[in-house]
Amino acid sequence: MKRFEGVVTDIRLESRVQATARWQILLDRTEFGRGDETGVLEAVARSGARLTVPVLGVEVDATGEVWHVVEKPLTEGTVVTGRVGDDTGDDAGPDAASGAQG
Repeated sequence: MKRFEGVVTDIRLESRVQATARWQILLDRTEFGRGDETGVLEAVARSGARLTVPVLGVEVDATGEVWHVVEKPLTEGTVVTGRVGDDTGDDAGPDAASGAQG
């Protein structure tokens, strides 16, 4: 399993079907790279709650930027710990800092 730390640099709405929204999150650093890769992003909300956000896949745009497809948005500036190939959230990584919505 690959681990990394990164910061959310951009977020955009991918789709909304009824009450379910999918978002694309851009990070300043990632180990994700293939569309079929899944895993998790972990962050700490402003309230102090630990968030585990499943990465459902990735989209690589024409410029080579990797957008992480998620169903829970994280705000720009949020520090995350990512794990590629782990969608369970059972293996706790180091605490991330600040700024998650939720």
